[in-house]
Amino acid sequence: QVQLVESGGDSVQTGGSLRLSCTASGSSVSSQCMGWFRQAPGKEREIVASIESDGSTTYRNSVKGRFTISQDNAKNTLYLQMNSLKPEDTAMYYCAAATRRFYCFNLDYKYWAQGTQVTVSS
Repeated sequence: QVQLVESGGDSVQTGGSLRLSCTASGSSVSSQCMGWFRQAPGKEREIVASIESDGSTTYRNSVKGRFTISQDNAKNTLYLQMNSLKPEDTAMYYCAAATRRFYCFNLDYKYWAQGTQVTVSS
């Protein structure tokens, strides 16, 4: 059973930065698809970024150049570095793990963390 615990959400002003962390137990973050998702009030959940078992990354267009997904295998932790934050980035953010290793961006994820709130004020 994979368990994911995330942290790092906060309230920041436009242009600020945050780093979200997601620590896994029960599996290695480097052995499967890992992704960051977000859901804003009244909107559907959307994928923000994914990382494949070979380290390849994919981002949704709206965060390209601002967000970076990465992982520390020694700490078994996934990160999302978010820079130049905008009010439209405000959402609950979730990390998730899938049972596949590749083609991670358009995939049903099986394991989910509890979520962490990111609020960006103008």
